[in-house]
Amino acid sequence: MIRIYLLAMVLLCMLVSPAGADSGKRLRIGITLHPYYSFVVNIVGDRAEVVPLIGEGFNPHNYRPQPADIKRCMTLDVLVVNGIGHDEFATEILRAANMEGRIPVIQSNKDVSLIPVSGTLDGKKIVNPHTFVSVTASIQQIYTISKELQKLDPDNAQEYRENTRKYVRKLRRMKAEYMQRVADLPGLDFRCATIHGGYDYLLQEFGLQVTAVIEPGHGLKPSASQLAKTIEKIRKLGVEVVFTEMNFPDKYVDTIHAETGVRIRHLSHLTSGAYTADSFEKGIRANLKALVDALIEAYQLRQGEAS
Repeated sequence: MIRIYLLAMVLLCMLVSPAGADSGKRLRIGITLHPYYSFVVNIVGDRAEVVPLIGEGFNPHNYRPQPADIKRCMTLDVLVVNGIGHDEFATEILRAANMEGRIPVIQSNKDVSLIPVSGTLDGKKIVNPHTFVSVTASIQQIYTISKELQKLDPDNAQEYRENTRKYVRKLRRMKAEYMQRVADLPGLDFRCATIHGGYDYLLQEFGLQVTAVIEPGHGLKPSASQLAKTIEKIRKLGVEVVFTEMNFPDKYVDTIHAETGVRIRHLSHLTSGAYTADSFEKGIRANLKALVDALIEAYQLRQGEAS
């Protein structure tokens, strides 16, 4: 009886031990979006395995779970999600895999100051979910994810803390580099429009606001009347630059440019391409450069007009 009791206690401890408590087993961490792959890989290094919940090349906004996703979900120890409107497919996959409530889900944005979106959906307040397009908001998410992973994998917690500090320092230096380029521009009054409503967090870093958003909703192309109203608004408000996405149809951008003469610059949404450790760093650097170059160009043009 004593032997049976001891065996039962051993089995119980195995069942309730936190993920990663077995030092011989690496955590298998699922992620939903490209930036989170970069975040988590840089946090854990080679101490854990990072697994994209869905494959490359899919649009997360309209994604529908596939059988392979469900099977993959059943192998995870923990899942990192955006959780505020950008990866609803993750909930569907968890439910289909019967894993909802059975594995920890890290809500990466729980400590981020969110930007509200005007209007409501089903009586609920809407917030902008594109927090990963900002260095500051991304750093907050990296700290949140790291803290939760340290709890789940205490054997590697020290390594995670050190990796997190190193990665965050790199991102802060990058942001400071681009902020310094526009630090001495006096009285900067920059007016821009964006194709997509997801760049508010990036512009907020520089104390800027979006004057107009051209897409009526993400993935929805403007009608002729909506485009005409946007063009009129761009003219009326003196918009200097339109930031467009790489995959937005050229015909809309060309029409705006032809009708207003406004300059066109490109930004990345950071949720496409290959899952790599440095994809976020490369993407956010390209965005920072595009924004800073547009600011400097606008200032120089204004100075030329004044002289």
